Amino acid sequence: MFTFLLIVHAIIAALLVTVILMQRSEGGGLTSGGSSNGLMSARGAADFLTRSTSVLAGVFITMSIVLAVIAANRGSDTIDTSLARPGAAAPATGTAPAVDPLGAAAGEVVTNQSAPADNGAVPLAQ
Repeated sequence: MFTFLLIVHAIIAALLVTVILMQRSEGGGLTSGGSSNGLMSARGAADFLTRSTSVLAGVFITMSIVLAVIAANRGSDTIDTSLARPGAAAPATGTAPAVDPLGAAAGEVVTNQSAPADNGAVPLAQ
C-alpha cells in the first residue's frame, strides 16, 4: 500500500511540475505589479492550467501528509542495513595506542634524529 501511494505521489509531483512549466509567464514574478489581465482577473482565474495547478498542489500536500502518517505508523523498529558494507566491523570501543610517525613507542622521547643522507637534492654546479 505504501509503495503504491509513493508511486502515485511521484506521478502527481511530475504532473505538477509539467503543468507549472506549461503556464505562460506573466513576466514580473512577485516583485512587480504584473499586467492588468494577469492571474487575478476573471479570465486568468478560470484558466485550466491555473485550476489544475491548484488542484494538483492540494492533492500533493494531502498525499504528503498521508504518506508521513503511514510511514510513522508502520511500526518498524529495525535499522535498515541495506547500505552497510559487507564485512565491515563495528568500531572498537577502546582507544588505540598512539603511533609516532618516527617509529617510537607511545611516550618515548625521540632525540638525535638526522635527515637521510640522500634526500634526492642535486648539488649546484660551481
